[in-house]
Amino acid sequence: MDEAEELRRVVPVVRALADDGVLVSVDTSKPAVAAAVIEAGAEAINDVTGLADPDLRAVCADGGVGVVTMHMQGEPRTMQEDPRYDDVVAEVTQFLSERVAECVDAGLGEDLLVLDPGFGFGKTPTDNIELLANLRQLLDIGQPLLIGISRKSTLGAITGRDVDQRVPASVAAAVMAVERGASIVRAHDVAETVDALRVATAVMKLDTSE
Repeated sequence: MDEAEELRRVVPVVRALADDGVLVSVDTSKPAVAAAVIEAGAEAINDVTGLADPDLRAVCADGGVGVVTMHMQGEPRTMQEDPRYDDVVAEVTQFLSERVAECVDAGLGEDLLVLDPGFGFGKTPTDNIELLANLRQLLDIGQPLLIGISRKSTLGAITGRDVDQRVPASVAAAVMAVERGASIVRAHDVAETVDALRVATAVMKLDTSE
């Protein structure tokens, strides 16, 4: 989809939702698209390239919107061909720390920055599980964490289930992410995930073992 077509399709939807009082986040890496949807009422921009484009950082700073900056190794079309890390947790942490510094230098407020370690974006199933297990280390950066692991192929690799049969695995991953400090969870199966997280957070509030 070219930029003009993307704007034609997305902007009216964003404007209608924003006019109804819905908080809208738009996934884009394009400064022009970001500028248009912010003007239409979007309150957050999510960029899978980690706000690598300084023009996009400037647009988001000028718009005063929230930003989700994500880690991805490689490019979207080739990222899963042969991802390699010496230490996936350390490398993702370093990348996101550098992006936070660049965003702040561009004028974005730290209170508007959310970090996404990018499960499944240039990572093997082993990489993804190592990231989830050590998610607390990313909290040292000092920004809220957003986790998107729902129904992903890593869960299929572990369970042997097809994508439409990964609800229990997705819920388990969401609970473990929140227990490890995630503030926001993306989910396909919202009701099931919300119920599980209500139970988990009720227990976490009363857990005095640490």
